[in-house]
Amino acid sequence: MNIRLYNAHILTMEKDREIFKGEVWIKNEKIVYVPDEEELQRELNTEDFPKISWDREIDCEGNLLMPGFKNAHTHSAMTLMRSLADGMPLDKWLNEKIFPVEEKLTEEEVYQFAKLAILEYLSSGITSIFDMYLFPEGTARACMETGMRCVLVSGLNDFVFSIDEIEEKYNKWNQKKSLISYKLGCHAEYTCSKELLMKLSALAHKYRAPVYMHMSETAKEVRECVNKYGMTPAVFMDSLGMFDYGGGAYHCVHFNNEDMDVFRRRRLHVITNPGSNAKLASGVAPIKDFLEKKIPVAIGTDGAASNNCLDMFREMFLVAGLSNLREMDAASLDAMEILQMATANGAKAMGLTKADVLAKGKLADLIMIDLHQPNMQPIHNMAKNIVYSGSKSNVKMTMINGKILYHKGEYYVGESPAEIYKTCERIAKRIFEGSGI
Repeated sequence: MNIRLYNAHILTMEKDREIFKGEVWIKNEKIVYVPDEEELQRELNTEDFPKISWDREIDCEGNLLMPGFKNAHTHSAMTLMRSLADGMPLDKWLNEKIFPVEEKLTEEEVYQFAKLAILEYLSSGITSIFDMYLFPEGTARACMETGMRCVLVSGLNDFVFSIDEIEEKYNKWNQKKSLISYKLGCHAEYTCSKELLMKLSALAHKYRAPVYMHMSETAKEVRECVNKYGMTPAVFMDSLGMFDYGGGAYHCVHFNNEDMDVFRRRRLHVITNPGSNAKLASGVAPIKDFLEKKIPVAIGTDGAASNNCLDMFREMFLVAGLSNLREMDAASLDAMEILQMATANGAKAMGLTKADVLAKGKLADLIMIDLHQPNMQPIHNMAKNIVYSGSKSNVKMTMINGKILYHKGEYYVGESPAEIYKTCERIAKRIFEGSGI
């Protein structure tokens, strides 16, 4: 399908390319041309300029096209537990509320609640998710049916999954031209025995693959790891050879200089989750320190059980605001740096190097931001408006793999939102009614 998006402001997220007025041309799942107005006028007058029969032409009305947001850490089906266990610290939240509910889940229920999350992702301008959860086949099915791009990551721990299962899924889901890919990972140091972690490290070496996990989310987690192994989680995992082929970690709130040295030396990705960390009172990650040490930072929402919404605009604002508070510096981070974290950096952390920027040959994963709403006026600086005053209401269109899945408040995912809501409400009622949870 040939799609022309014209009369647009364009932020490609390519290095040193400013916002410009121009067009984006798409053929099937890929971007084929991103000219500014002057370039397009020059090229149109040449004899060898291709004559294209457009299947669809969309007037962007001066709104902004940019790469979609990459939600680099989430648990999609945890929409089931939205607002279930508020006001609790992480360890009690997990053990007293979350784990008991998860024992009741089936693959079908994960599939249904992942679809609910996908609706929220699309309306928030999220075009890729890095998802760790139970029954990953359920999440994969939901993403394939709706058109969401998903990188699954194994949540290996002492209670669910096995090394053999992880290896089977790694080979199953890493197919070319698929919306679904798969990364090796574990839930966290504190839910895995050393023996299990060593097996995961061996698997990473076998496939020369990166590894991802929750890490140093709370001070308690770090303290208990030091008591057990004499090392922080980052140093301990590195001692097992876990990061010999790269990877990264989610949260990374309580990092010291030695932890940062591991991440810089191994070229690992930090994936920060400020909304979840603030709500659970886990702490504020040292984002400025990471950037100063050239450690790449991406952004994730975490799951709806701990956040409680899947909104990258809120996460971007919190990255900025919490960093300023931590550093006592109102200019601790630049808005364009934060947009980089939410788009291109997330793509790189997830291994989606074909979906990082808007450029010829890249995947057509993009969004349109409505600049004609009051929170975007006046336009002194578009990047700052997106980070500091932008909201989900500004997402006018979300395209993934060249297909428009959300446009002007309407979803194009093969099923009505009302049906998804009805099914999820019925499941939630069954799980929670009379459970005492």
